[in-house]
Amino acid sequence: MRLVLAVVALLLTGCGSGATAAAPQYNAADVMFLQMLIPQNEQGVELVRLASARPVPAELKELAKAIEVTQQTEVADMRRWLHEWNQPETMDTNPQAHAGHGGMKMTSPDLVGALRAASDTEFTRRFLDVLTGQQQGAVELAQTENGTAGGVNAQARDLARRVIESRTAEVKQLLNVKT
Repeated sequence: MRLVLAVVALLLTGCGSGATAAAPQYNAADVMFLQMLIPQNEQGVELVRLASARPVPAELKELAKAIEVTQQTEVADMRRWLHEWNQPETMDTNPQAHAGHGGMKMTSPDLVGALRAASDTEFTRRFLDVLTGQQQGAVELAQTENGTAGGVNAQARDLARRVIESRTAEVKQLLNVKT
């Protein structure tokens, strides 16, 4: 019983006005990064799924499937983190709210529509162009998280590092696909 009282007393002494506040688990930059990367990843998944029904080189189909799985897993993680932080999954729709992050890195709906409508003979070339831009946009977004005014959450910063590494490698692969 004395041990329990001693532990309670120790815990209570840390609760006084002289106690220092714990470092934040996340900051606004972490939240914005996740809120911006979720739709960017969802659009990436939408794009790579277009390749599954088209006559594209086997190596490109394989890469597209790997991108789909990776980005779906990242979206699930990001949604879980935002939920744990009691933050909304969706971001502020005012474009000025994202200016500090370089703006949204989404592929234009017109480009996505043109890709959907492309003939089978044009699809691979257009797909490579659109997906390369999409992946480069993810790298630019992730760089804001790990920049000097970026996030503080270790998981979000690690995700940003992985996005930079994986998307950069994917862009290199995309540039080497023979059409």
